[in-house]
Amino acid sequence: MTARIAPAGVRPAASAPMDAPDRARLLSGAHHDPHALLGAHLVPDGVVFRALRPFAQSVAVVVDGLRTELENTGDGIFSGVLPLDAIPAYTLSVTYDGTPFETQDPYRFLPTLGELDLHLISEGRHEELWRALGAHLMTVDGVSGTRFTVWAPNAQGVRVCGDFCHWDTNAGFPMRSLGSSGIWEVFLPGMGEGARYKFDITRPDGTRTLRADPMARRTETPPATASIVTESHYEWNDAEWMAGRAKCPVHVAPFSVYEVHLPSWRAGLTYRQLAEQLPAYISDLGFSHVQFMPLAEHPFGGSWGYQVTGFYAPTARLGTPDDFKYLVDALHRAGIGVLMDWVPAHFPRDDWALAEFDGTALYEHADPRRAAHPDWGTLEFDYGRHEVRNFLVANAVYWCEEFHIDGLRVDAVASMLYLDYSREPGQWVPNEHGGREDLDAVAFLQEMNATVYRRNPGVVTIAEESTAWDGVTRPTSDGGLGFGLKWNMGWMHDSLEYIQREPIHRKYHHNEMTFSMVYAYSENYVLPISHDEVVHGKRALVSKMPGDWWQQRATVRAYLGFMWAHPGKQLLFMGQEFAQGAEWSEAHGPDWWLLDPAYPAEPDHRGVRDLVRELNTVHRREPALWQRDTDPSGFSWITADAADDNVFAFVRYDADGTPLLAVCHFSPAVRHGYRIGVPEDIPAWQEILNTDHARYGGSGIHASHPVKTESEPSHGRPTSIELTLPPLATVWLRPA
Repeated sequence: MTARIAPAGVRPAASAPMDAPDRARLLSGAHHDPHALLGAHLVPDGVVFRALRPFAQSVAVVVDGLRTELENTGDGIFSGVLPLDAIPAYTLSVTYDGTPFETQDPYRFLPTLGELDLHLISEGRHEELWRALGAHLMTVDGVSGTRFTVWAPNAQGVRVCGDFCHWDTNAGFPMRSLGSSGIWEVFLPGMGEGARYKFDITRPDGTRTLRADPMARRTETPPATASIVTESHYEWNDAEWMAGRAKCPVHVAPFSVYEVHLPSWRAGLTYRQLAEQLPAYISDLGFSHVQFMPLAEHPFGGSWGYQVTGFYAPTARLGTPDDFKYLVDALHRAGIGVLMDWVPAHFPRDDWALAEFDGTALYEHADPRRAAHPDWGTLEFDYGRHEVRNFLVANAVYWCEEFHIDGLRVDAVASMLYLDYSREPGQWVPNEHGGREDLDAVAFLQEMNATVYRRNPGVVTIAEESTAWDGVTRPTSDGGLGFGLKWNMGWMHDSLEYIQREPIHRKYHHNEMTFSMVYAYSENYVLPISHDEVVHGKRALVSKMPGDWWQQRATVRAYLGFMWAHPGKQLLFMGQEFAQGAEWSEAHGPDWWLLDPAYPAEPDHRGVRDLVRELNTVHRREPALWQRDTDPSGFSWITADAADDNVFAFVRYDADGTPLLAVCHFSPAVRHGYRIGVPEDIPAWQEILNTDHARYGGSGIHASHPVKTESEPSHGRPTSIELTLPPLATVWLRPA
């Protein structure tokens, strides 16, 4: 529309001076209610129009096609009065560099955040917080644009700026405070998807800071740090998976996890390119789930994602949020569940992110003794502040609901639970009862778990908790933390300590392999051989093993056979499935060249990978290995004290009582005629898995025919079988 110049007889706009203190606060970015000054307002002699447009040559108000110039009163403020008795529908015509453009006035719109949203935010109970805060495309009064909202309760003023104002903060758009909620809001007409933005915050002391949006759902690719206006256009195709995932709880289901650092699994691939390779690879190996190391946006790749700045944004290194949804969708359609590391324990101190966000300790605790994480140089969240707790609880819900994530592995839970974690006396303050427990963190974890499970049936939460905290996987209704599973760090530490020793010395450390059964049913456990165990200084799994190359591989195979038979779920980090000898580094990822047929030692690595595939296949087929994982009656030792022989033998039972026998032999000697006591009423046993099979790179000592049960007592049982135990091998047998 081309505006017409006001005809003769219409009074030209007259200046309407602004109160000097208001003007100063507006120009400095410290005004709490810019909408009271800008836009259109009734005054005694008409309607005053004001606009803040720094660097504009002129601004005119357009009413019913009539264009009336506003007076430039300096500092980018334009104002004037029209002799009207009501505020009309109008637009602004703003001229830069001699070129006018017509636009809606952001300051003519009422707040777009509802009273219910504000109430829930103030109460810390907004379970869909990402729908209220951040940047959202919407249409208001027929006008399309973006609503920006941010929580900054101690700020004097907030402006949104970005590429739309050439990152000149003085040309940013002032936001209004929505009262005691601490929320600031502005609707910018015409602002579309892809706009880059940050918040220019005036701190309580008058200084200013430019911050990324804590609720941004998309970010620039690091090292750039701006937030990006986004809207999802993805249409999911995993309805069958989502409908069926709650039918069988993970505690009584086969559940084995392939842990992946996605940026380095196949370095250089995007989310969509990974979707063409990763599901097929995991399906071939038979894992039920993949677990991604943290994918929320983080500035430093070397942190592996564990120092998060964008809690609501998948890392832009690999693509857009919709691209990440495409990957999750592809995994679901391949029948693979998706778990993701989630890091609510701490956040980095970057001055463009969460630290002292509005000039005060906002997300972090106000007490420096509780704010500073002693190990990682980061800050800990203030779990006692209900807005912060809400930010995190809603974030857990967000990943599950917006990205169809099937489970969250919660990092560093122990550091959250204890006030004295890595602190010396005098560096921490006891709780109200005089104890060392962080009661705020406990309440947060309980609320998070209860909320996630209530809203998302079939989702599982998993705690990385390295202490003996009681009730990590006990329901919140019974006073527990409410996690579904817990990493068994004790099993991991003890079993790796044992397996790294020379076989001749293992008999002195036999209990390191049996002790886990003392507490195996105190929690619902995952057995993790994770990235933490194969990084710089710790050696890859196969390199931990003593002996020559054959013995190292044989020990890995035997260990994996023990692991898959042990009560609990299994997790294996990428590269370990094919016995990569080098430590993992995020710089290059797995050594895929070891599986190149042209590589002379390729069969050695392929053999271990073939075993992992077979472990998953047989494991899934045998309910005894998972159906009673959390039931003590589902396990029975045959021999736990054959230390001199380096032998462990036990039985697993399914829900119907059908047994599966596992015999683990961690000596390089072949033991002929080794007698093993077995349950009665089983006439013969059939070998169903042998880690020493030639196809895995073993010596090929295995029982090709059923082994008959004999009426000869052994290990306190009236019947037994006689086996030849292969060197450094695990054997599984079931009733023939």
